Amino acid sequence: MNVAEVEAIHLADDGAFPGSRLPALLYRGAFADSPSAGAPDQIEKTFHRNGWTAGWRDSVYDYHHYHSTAHEVLGCYRGRARVQLGGPAGPTLELAAGDVLLLPAGTAHKRLESSADFCVVGCYAEGREYDMMRGRPEERPAADSRIARCRRPRWIPSTAPLARSTATCPRANLARSTC
Repeated sequence: MNVAEVEAIHLADDGAFPGSRLPALLYRGAFADSPSAGAPDQIEKTFHRNGWTAGWRDSVYDYHHYHSTAHEVLGCYRGRARVQLGGPAGPTLELAAGDVLLLPAGTAHKRLESSADFCVVGCYAEGREYDMMRGRPEERPAADSRIARCRRPRWIPSTAPLARSTATCPRANLARSTC
């Protein structure tokens, strides 16, 4: 995995979707150094080696949802997509083959549009089981409580350890960052 350009995206609670105290992290071109490096097997092995397991391969749902029990990482291995974070008023971003998106528990996400061949590897920190929350009023405050209990991941999905738990951004471990 390359040391990639990293964007930190801070998302606040919008009333329906809780967001997270941790930023979502977008690693541009993390698996872009060679054609085989972005293959799903290689992405999955890298994630597993760093403690992100319970994986799957597919697209991203086309409705807003979040997980209150687990942090999620997505590694795009084919195609491109426009994804919205944080709910209907949240920012949108472009994902392309080779990109990695780390979503802390509580971070809403939705695929707005994509190429027909868009695919990602998805995994969860420490193999935690995930739930499916859709921003319904009855989900909270129980979802908030579960999010608060999610431990900060020990490793970002790369070869570098996540910054100390008191830090808000892993800047010290990355060549470039917009944190």
